[in-house]
Amino acid sequence: MTASGYKALEEEVNELKAVERPAIIKMIAEARAHGDLSENAEYHAAKERQAFIEGRVIELEDLIGRAEVIDVSRLSGATVKFGATVTLVDEDTDQKRKYQIVGDHESDAKSGRISISSPIARALIGKAKGDTVEVAAPGGARSYEILKVEFV
Repeated sequence: MTASGYKALEEEVNELKAVERPAIIKMIAEARAHGDLSENAEYHAAKERQAFIEGRVIELEDLIGRAEVIDVSRLSGATVKFGATVTLVDEDTDQKRKYQIVGDHESDAKSGRISISSPIARALIGKAKGDTVEVAAPGGARSYEILKVEFV
């Protein structure tokens, strides 16, 4: 994963531990004060939220522990690889798109960050500026030309 993806995971873990955990503990204590726990919806909702938070903390800590962080700013080259920011043009519509190829857990297509395991990224890996790639998309095959490959 990229350094920014790693940092985002660390921030989420810290938020869950420092803010969410204490808040949920307080909610559980308040719900317990209302009496009978067997029919206390607030208590059960708070316990479910607590289970979600604890599960997410475990999941994130596992990801952080196994993460291989790659500093994209130290990468270079003319071919597309992990961390590259690629500018493409759709050969059918002439629409330009810009994507950075990132790890699975940090992808967000709306912000231009696509997973290394996505169909577009797999088609781009190893290609260079000027190459044309064919991508099997849900709406049918799309053809893109690579305009620029950069590492920023």
